[in-house]
Amino acid sequence: MHFKGKFQPIYRAAQNLRLINCNFNDLIGEIPAMFGSLSKLAELSLFSNILTGVIPPSLGNLKLLKKRSLGSNSLSGIIPDSLGSLINLIFFGVGENKLFGTVPPSLFNLSSLTDMFIPSNQFTGSLPANIGLTLPNLRSLAVAINGFTGPFPTSLSNASRMEMLDVSINNIFGPIPTDLGRRMMNLSWFNFGYNNLGIGGAGIGGAGDLSFIDSFTNCTKLQILGINANDFGGVLPDAMANLSTQLDKLLLGRNRLVGSIPASTSRFVNLGALGLEYNYFSGTIPFDIGNLKNLQALLLAGNELFGAIPSSIGNLTRLFLLKLEENNLTGSIPSSIESITGLQIANLSYNSFVGSIPKAIGLLSTLRSLDLAHNSFTGSLPEEIGKLQNLQELYLSENKFFGGIPSTLSECLKLERRYLEGNTFQGIIPLSFGSLKGIVDMDLSLNNLSGQIPIELETLIYLKNLNLSFNNLEGEVPLEGVFSNTSIVSLQGNLEVCGGISELQLPTCPIKKIPKERNKLAFRFEIIVPVVASVILVALLVFLYRKGKPKETVNSQSLFKEEFLRVSYDDLLKATDGFSLTNLIGAGSFGTVYKGILHHDDKPVAVKVLNLEQLGASQSFIVECEALRNTRHRNLLKLVTVCSSINHEGNDFTALVFEFMPNGSLEDWLHPLGDSLSQSRNLSLAQRFILFLHEFSKRALSEQVMEILDPRLLLEESNVAINNNESQEVREAKLRECLTSLVRIGVACSAESPGKRMYIKDILKELNIGKELLLGDEIHVRRHIRMHLIGEGTSRPGD
Repeated sequence: MHFKGKFQPIYRAAQNLRLINCNFNDLIGEIPAMFGSLSKLAELSLFSNILTGVIPPSLGNLKLLKKRSLGSNSLSGIIPDSLGSLINLIFFGVGENKLFGTVPPSLFNLSSLTDMFIPSNQFTGSLPANIGLTLPNLRSLAVAINGFTGPFPTSLSNASRMEMLDVSINNIFGPIPTDLGRRMMNLSWFNFGYNNLGIGGAGIGGAGDLSFIDSFTNCTKLQILGINANDFGGVLPDAMANLSTQLDKLLLGRNRLVGSIPASTSRFVNLGALGLEYNYFSGTIPFDIGNLKNLQALLLAGNELFGAIPSSIGNLTRLFLLKLEENNLTGSIPSSIESITGLQIANLSYNSFVGSIPKAIGLLSTLRSLDLAHNSFTGSLPEEIGKLQNLQELYLSENKFFGGIPSTLSECLKLERRYLEGNTFQGIIPLSFGSLKGIVDMDLSLNNLSGQIPIELETLIYLKNLNLSFNNLEGEVPLEGVFSNTSIVSLQGNLEVCGGISELQLPTCPIKKIPKERNKLAFRFEIIVPVVASVILVALLVFLYRKGKPKETVNSQSLFKEEFLRVSYDDLLKATDGFSLTNLIGAGSFGTVYKGILHHDDKPVAVKVLNLEQLGASQSFIVECEALRNTRHRNLLKLVTVCSSINHEGNDFTALVFEFMPNGSLEDWLHPLGDSLSQSRNLSLAQRFILFLHEFSKRALSEQVMEILDPRLLLEESNVAINNNESQEVREAKLRECLTSLVRIGVACSAESPGKRMYIKDILKELNIGKELLLGDEIHVRRHIRMHLIGEGTSRPGD
């Protein structure tokens, strides 16, 4: 049953109540003073509720009360003196409230008391010097996280039944009795952390401050030993090696201890936490530390340790917290770290580590914080870092990392803080960083990043600090989101950025100018023009082959309603693996062709990068795009898209992207290299006839090529409506001249040597001559010729 709300009035029938246990509920309001009239009550347990107000003094009337547990509430005020009259009280708990003042001295005279829990309040004063005598049955004394002062009570050496003694986080000073633990045979929890117990003994950081450790060798049940942050000095006593092997937590950090880490530490095989941080330990990390296979937290930060991380650290498969920062450690991150698959926090900062981050880092899927800052790590960040799906903090600042920032970092969707400043990272800021919706701090300053600031960063609504200063960024600064607040964003040291809000005081962005046209208009296309010419010839043959077939209706509008992809220089750079030689298909004086895979649909494409150093390249590029836009045929490579941009060096970049032809070029099929005469390509008879015809057209004179034309192309013109003022002979002459001109173009464009092929401007000139000959009132003639040349009447989709 779960209770909530306020206590209801108590009726006479409740006067015989012996127990009130309402732990772990949602009770609110004050503790009723009427509870003091329940004279037979032996237990009052209201632990973990939402009670407020003060402790009623009337509770001192409960002479039979043995257990009073009021912890984990929001009670305030003082402990009433009347509670000192509860002579049968065994358990007294008021921890985790808002109580203050001094604890009534009468409460320390209740000889029946075995457990006193008053931690996490605001109590002041000192512990009675004779507490170990007046409370002879004391088993648990927890006064941690208060404001107690004064000396440590030496009489506690007499508390032979003590099992837990926690006086941590107070202002108690020493010395600690050297025989403190000699009679505490059942002691399992001893925590004196965060006091001033090293003061007043052998002096601050004195050599004899830890002499009391010898008395704890009799505590065979000891599991927790916490003496951290007390200014203890000297070396660890030899008696440390004789402590209980049941030890689970050994907390010695934030003292003034010197010497090396004892090799005997490895005998504590049940140890779950080893805290030696912020002392003056020197030497190396013992290799035998790998024997602590139950270790979950290893704290060695802030010492003078040197050498490499032992490979045996990979044996600590249960480790979730590793803190080695602020030492003199060297070497690289051992590959064995991949075995610590439960690691959540790793801090190796402020050392002298070298080498690269191992790819195995991606196996640490539970990692939440990785701090490698202020070392000498080199190399590029592994793509595998994107597998750290739980990563919230990444600190890589002040190292020697180089290369691009991997876009896979954007897959760490829980990332809140990322500090990469002070390296030599290059390339652009990945656009995908816009997907890190929970990012709060991002520092990419003091690198060699270039390109524009991604506008996608505007959407990072939780971003409170964006430092992009001292890079080589350029272009217009976004206006919205983080970029609208000068106290959040830092851009100084980027000399080429412009625009942004006025408060940034950046120069106005210049109006983009259209690149000047080159002087030379002649520009040959080693790949496209021959293909276009070949298609014209093949179209003639297709007409012969399909003349007698039934006509099919084709929606010509669908052929031209294709939406071109938008690709950038970086898209093509990634698609071709950086325009690598392994992806090179061919090269000529006007461009280079690479095979690539676009991320849009993972289909292979051929990317022709134009050599813009050739004069007239810009105008010829526009002419070629116009020609390809208006040309469709099933045997002509389809233009997927075009790209006109700027590369990472700031130079103009222009490329055409075609569908990739997996079976090679027409030249390869006509003249295969390495194939014997007995070997045969898998060509049909019709395909071979087409190839032989193409070969013939390249070798024959233009007059001979006319012999392959279907005579009906000339005969059927009589059925076309032409200007009645012209004779039959004139009409035949015009049509013959037009067809002859087309064939001549096809033959010239199919020349074996690229240097003998026609310029695109000459092709257009020849076609314009034929156009002028037949246009005007003869528009129907043009349609008639076009219909037969491209097979409109008998075509199929894709022709």
